[in-house]
Amino acid sequence: MAAPSLPVRLSWGRVPHPPPVHVVEPLSRSYSLALLSHLTYVPYGNGRSYGDLCLNPGAGVIDTRRLDRFIDWNPESGVLRCEGGTLLSEIIRFALPQGWFPSVTPGTKFVTVGGAIANDVHGKNHHAAGSFGHHLESLELTRSDGSRTPTSRTQAPGLYAATLGGLGLTGLIAVATLRLKRVAGPWLEQTIVRFRSLEEFFEVDARLRPQHEYTVAWVDCAATGSERGRGLYMAADHSANHDAARPRGFGFRVPFDPPVSLVGPHSLRAFNWLYFHRPLPKTRHLVHYEPMFYPLDGVLEWNRIYGPRGFFQFQCVVPPAASRSALSSLLDQIARHHTGSFLAVLKTFGELVPEGLLSFPRPGTTFALDFPDHGERTRRLFSEMEAVVIGHGGAIYPAKDGLMSATAFKAGFPAWPRMREHIDPRFSSHFARRVGLVD
Repeated sequence: MAAPSLPVRLSWGRVPHPPPVHVVEPLSRSYSLALLSHLTYVPYGNGRSYGDLCLNPGAGVIDTRRLDRFIDWNPESGVLRCEGGTLLSEIIRFALPQGWFPSVTPGTKFVTVGGAIANDVHGKNHHAAGSFGHHLESLELTRSDGSRTPTSRTQAPGLYAATLGGLGLTGLIAVATLRLKRVAGPWLEQTIVRFRSLEEFFEVDARLRPQHEYTVAWVDCAATGSERGRGLYMAADHSANHDAARPRGFGFRVPFDPPVSLVGPHSLRAFNWLYFHRPLPKTRHLVHYEPMFYPLDGVLEWNRIYGPRGFFQFQCVVPPAASRSALSSLLDQIARHHTGSFLAVLKTFGELVPEGLLSFPRPGTTFALDFPDHGERTRRLFSEMEAVVIGHGGAIYPAKDGLMSATAFKAGFPAWPRMREHIDPRFSSHFARRVGLVD
């Protein structure tokens, strides 16, 4: 059975799109997609994709949030079988008191398991643990012909590789089996290092990344001159400490939609200057997992600060040999456009080979930034940045994208023709049509 149609929120970037004309909300994983109408559909988890990946204007959406049951759990091995609409936050709430944590987690815990698989998400430990898919044992797909198809690395492996990072186009991820990571508790030991240039980032990264499980850097993209690319580098590892108190005040909500974007040149420069110059702990210190892994989750509905027009995120990855040149060019373009981002994140991926046909994580450096939607000016900037990334042999992250061209998508994901062989004929999305992945 399916629940009545419900309104679906915007994607996380809040850039307006026409709504779907039909929303299905299955109440059980036994729901048959053969009951769908004549429209095309795309799964919609918790709406944390930034662009149009989870949107299907004028067609249909399958809202999966009711599919959130735990099916099987082994507290000795940390293997969990659950439905695809389960949130990572629900897994953490259940498993962490028993000494288990997601092996890989993105920058928000409010994503569904199905969404994490469909985007093969990565975290701050990619160099040590790879992406979400490296810790997936199997999954079960519900297809539009009514079939339920189990798949894994050994069972229907072609369909499995297409589903992992497959943007929700191969069918509905009804069930997934995951391997969690053994941890001592909710605390990590963290080191923060201030670096004063892009070149210094690479020096700090080369020194600290091999020593720590989690690494990430924040970059002040408003800085210019000799300090262009300055920022803060964070490295952390799970701690056995059980005595510290959980931080208070985590969970403030932006209470309203401002009439205009609160992110502008003056507020950006002021925030970045203060954040870069803030006093830092002089030694390695304890930090709770929430502000370490999910700093933005502490400000619920933070996407509202960008106002009614919403925002776009630009996240790319460039190969190791091209990283310095590409990142330098991107920072130059941002400066020329007199813009910038509060949320400029820099991270070096590891060497593990991605398993999905369209998986984004790959060896190289990834850079992520948010920009308010200022219309044509923003689109020109994104077009220029896209050209830099593709010219350096890189790729743009579909989960964060709202403006990528078809040319850039096909250059960054050369396995896209093989992917088309496995797409369910009744599944589509605005993104998939925009980049030419489906007709």
